[in-house]
Amino acid sequence: MSNDFRRTGDLKSIGSYPVWVQRVVRETSPHKQKVVGHELFALMREAKLPLSAMRRFLVGVWPTIEQFPRFMSMNLKKIGYGDSVGEDMARRYLIQNIRVEQKHAEHWATWAGAAGLSLHDLRTGSDIEGLQALAHWCWYVCDQAKLAVAIAATNYAVEGATGEWSCVVCSKDTYAQSLPEGSRSPAMRWLKVHAEYDDTHPWEALDIVATLLGHSHTAQEISEVRRAIQSSYAFMEMALDHALAAAVHGQFDETASNASTLEVETLNAA
Repeated sequence: MSNDFRRTGDLKSIGSYPVWVQRVVRETSPHKQKVVGHELFALMREAKLPLSAMRRFLVGVWPTIEQFPRFMSMNLKKIGYGDSVGEDMARRYLIQNIRVEQKHAEHWATWAGAAGLSLHDLRTGSDIEGLQALAHWCWYVCDQAKLAVAIAATNYAVEGATGEWSCVVCSKDTYAQSLPEGSRSPAMRWLKVHAEYDDTHPWEALDIVATLLGHSHTAQEISEVRRAIQSSYAFMEMALDHALAAAVHGQFDETASNASTLEVETLNAA
């Protein structure tokens, strides 16, 4: 039997992938659920997330959002056209999606604006080391790890969990309705795009990882993929914990709606 892997089943069916991929996904799933099921997103969905935590989240995750096209370009540099089927898949995937990720950064900045944050605020946020650790990890793994490991850590793990938590927030319209009608649509665009667009994106990344390693992988290679995915989830959970910790120092009757932002600013001005 050939050691190469070519998916023949449905892209979004885990049964279409090698047994080792199925095992990695199963073993890392509890770590992903800690991200997707985090209290921060439950509060955001209900428009009950304190404004201090919302702002901390938006500022702290910004470096990962803003630099994500760079992470992908770092992986692109590892690939030469025609090197292998898996590398050609990765090359097409990365080239097509780098521009998309740039647009996502614009949507995030607009979302932050609904919470009263400027682009300057996003760029100069302080006291957010626990949140920025995710960006540092993504940079490190894309710079140092092999292509399959780096794509598993970023395009599969980070983007996959992000798509799922976006679905959680968008599963009700409570948060959207808490925003002023005039700015609601642009402010929700990042969430809406990820709740819909990223449904297939992480599966495409998983398909690339499976094709790159095929059936001739070593135990060490599989271990590296598993650890990288787990690390991505761990850093995401850390960021959420740090953002939510800001609520301890804020007012729990504040919400992340723009109306609350204006109310706080009015009180400060008085």
